[in-house]
Amino acid sequence: MQPNKFIIFLSALVIVAGFVFFAAAYTVDETEQVVLTQFGRVMGEPVTEPGLHFLTPFIQRANVFPKNIQAWDGDPGQIPTRDKTFIWVDSFARWRITDPVSFLRTVTDQRSALSRLDDIINPAVRNVITSHELIETVRNSNRQMSTLEQAEVEDEVVKEALKEVEAEQNPRQYQIEVGREELTKMMLREAQPKLDKFGIELIDVKIKRTNYVEEVRKAVYDRMIAERNQMAEKIRSIGHGEARKIEGDRERDLRGIRSEAYRQAEEIKGTADAAAMKIYAEAYGADPEFYSFMKSLEVYKTSLGKSDLVLSTDSKFLQYLKDFSIEGKQK
Repeated sequence: MQPNKFIIFLSALVIVAGFVFFAAAYTVDETEQVVLTQFGRVMGEPVTEPGLHFLTPFIQRANVFPKNIQAWDGDPGQIPTRDKTFIWVDSFARWRITDPVSFLRTVTDQRSALSRLDDIINPAVRNVITSHELIETVRNSNRQMSTLEQAEVEDEVVKEALKEVEAEQNPRQYQIEVGREELTKMMLREAQPKLDKFGIELIDVKIKRTNYVEEVRKAVYDRMIAERNQMAEKIRSIGHGEARKIEGDRERDLRGIRSEAYRQAEEIKGTADAAAMKIYAEAYGADPEFYSFMKSLEVYKTSLGKSDLVLSTDSKFLQYLKDFSIEGKQK
């Protein structure tokens, strides 16, 4: 019986030792950090090295906190800008626990930390946006951005038309003095001092999305449509003007071609008539009597039979007819 009791006692001792060992041991992951507390008091420095560690069982407690970067997503809300324009802003941030002891003493856990971030970051975002105009929350610089870049227009006339329309629609030249990127840095600088006492480091604050509120969005869309229609009408009018100009140039060129063709035709006709007259002159000059005879026949053809003529028998006009009649009788 004695050996059996010894084995039972030894087994119980091993079980108790194992239980105590497992109660005293804990592991730390690469993304974790641990603060040991004893009856609510912090014991020693935070444990940040990964691996197997030990504590006093049943007395000390391991409070585990993340060491990597955490996300905070704000609630979207309406915020007025300095130029009295209400916009819908959705922001987010990245943060991490740099002092787990202060974190444990102030906010205790991540849920409470997110609530504190809501209370600090949201007002910082609102304060920065309400202190600046809408254009500052949208753009980072004064770089030219217009319809010309979006349309990639190559026609110079259309480019000039678009420039005129944009000048009419945007008489005010906005000057970016801060820009969206700098605004987010201002939000970070405003919120970080309030988070130091919680052992939280705010890495960055960004604006996820900005938009007009529903009440003014339709009016903005209507204005955008009207601007595009105005731009389209301007381009159409310039196109009609260019078409009229092309038609005028065509008519002018056509008249020039016709007049040049008429001039060349008249020159050719004149040259031909001169050549014909020269040939006729040479032919008739060889026999003047034949020329007189031919001309008389032409006059007979055009005058006789169309009107009544009263002529004496001695008239030279009928000389060739008389010669023909005399010769006929002789034959």
